[in-house]
Amino acid sequence: MRILVTGASGFIGGRFAAHALTQGLQVVCSGRQVTAMQWLADQGAHCIAGDLLDADFAVQASADCDAIVHCAGAVGTWGSYQHFHDANVRVTEHIIAAAQQRRIPRLVHLSSPSIYFDGQHHRNIHEDFRPPRFFDHYGATKYLADQKVFAAGRQGLEVIALRPRLVIGAGDTSVFPRLLRAHQSGRLRIIGRGDNRVDLTPVENVSQAMMLALQAPDSALGRAYNISNGQPVAFWPTFNQLLGTLGMPPLTRHMPYALAYGLASVAELKARLTPGQPEPALFRLGMAVMARDFNLDISAAREHLSYEPRVTTEQGIARFADWWQAGMPALADYLSTIDAHGG
Repeated sequence: MRILVTGASGFIGGRFAAHALTQGLQVVCSGRQVTAMQWLADQGAHCIAGDLLDADFAVQASADCDAIVHCAGAVGTWGSYQHFHDANVRVTEHIIAAAQQRRIPRLVHLSSPSIYFDGQHHRNIHEDFRPPRFFDHYGATKYLADQKVFAAGRQGLEVIALRPRLVIGAGDTSVFPRLLRAHQSGRLRIIGRGDNRVDLTPVENVSQAMMLALQAPDSALGRAYNISNGQPVAFWPTFNQLLGTLGMPPLTRHMPYALAYGLASVAELKARLTPGQPEPALFRLGMAVMARDFNLDISAAREHLSYEPRVTTEQGIARFADWWQAGMPALADYLSTIDAHGG
């Protein structure tokens, strides 16, 4: 099977592309940064750099492919609605059009559980849950992208959307690194009581889910699946365990949620009023994510995709810690090391 992996210069897309190569698939990687994909080219992937906002590039990249795993998109919390709409909705439209033009039968779409988040506590969320409002542009535009994918499914394209929660592991530059740097600078506080429970998902399990989606039977098509380890953890005690592994002092100081949220609101307002809109140091979304219960029900993925997490949350955290302590080396070097030791 020959597949196109979009967003292969990113964390999730890159790790999946590497996994697909080990499974004997022919892999075409697309991303904006060719240097960020060189480690995949060294392993045998065909890497092509370009912007998927160019519909012709999407058609070019998908030539001779049997399936597309679409991981490209805008992530984060800062930017205009147009920025997120272009990267998440328009790009997905171009990928769908390319699949239809090339007669590529299957599209696996990387969605996000951010479409469920409204800043409140939620436990055991099912795929059909809809919040009364989207918290930010990212969640709103990922939802719209999903609708484009499902509409294409009703027109005959084989589609599956996956919604992995807080993906961790070697190569993560988002979840733990930001917190660790804030802690190192002395700025980080436990938000609220510190007993909120969340899902953490090792990237290896996300790659496994993507592979299962490529192979899924017709009965599994046309819907979204939550992906996590199915075992929510207490976020702040877990983070303190990571700090201990890394030889850093534990985090003990708390900040009331209302105060943290208010400070983030002021920071965002100041940033919006500043020419060029620099990214603020605090975000309302970050405060809410770090203080709220938020975990997914993964029974549908277990039933229809035969998904069972293989890498435990503890193993995922340990692999991130090893990578961080090693100085965040090139992923090709790190992955070859853990493979050599049976990791």
